[in-house]
Amino acid sequence: MTALPGTDQLTDLSERRLPPVAQLAVASMALVIVSGIYLAAHLPRHPPLGPAVGLLAAAGVLLIANVAVVSRLRPFNWEVFFRVGGWALLAYGVIAGMLEFIFVFDHTRGGSLVVFTLSLLVFALDVPLLLAFSVARYQEVAPTSTT
Repeated sequence: MTALPGTDQLTDLSERRLPPVAQLAVASMALVIVSGIYLAAHLPRHPPLGPAVGLLAAAGVLLIANVAVVSRLRPFNWEVFFRVGGWALLAYGVIAGMLEFIFVFDHTRGGSLVVFTLSLLVFALDVPLLLAFSVARYQEVAPTSTT
């Protein structure tokens, strides 16, 4: 069986062993979503914050671990990563801002608002990280000059 021209690079990129960035991002998003559902299920009463804070803390730890893992990738197409991530961050920042406005407009107060806000922050960072990584991982890395 013969390979099509240009497919060797794609095969090499798709077979490259990379850390579980996508899995960590999805796990972090799932924890944030469960935390949000838990809080929303108790509204308009004051919800017990313990479980939601625990889920949010776990999601935050996964996000920080994911950023650390991604920052150590070599070789990696950082130009594409930051271009895709920047635009995705802008879009999800707007979405998170609109959702934050809804929480404030609906008179969500105190600890619930803090947990919702931090959950939105984690979510608004997770999705762009996932999108940027998913695109950049399949991009060819420009060779560096050694002169």
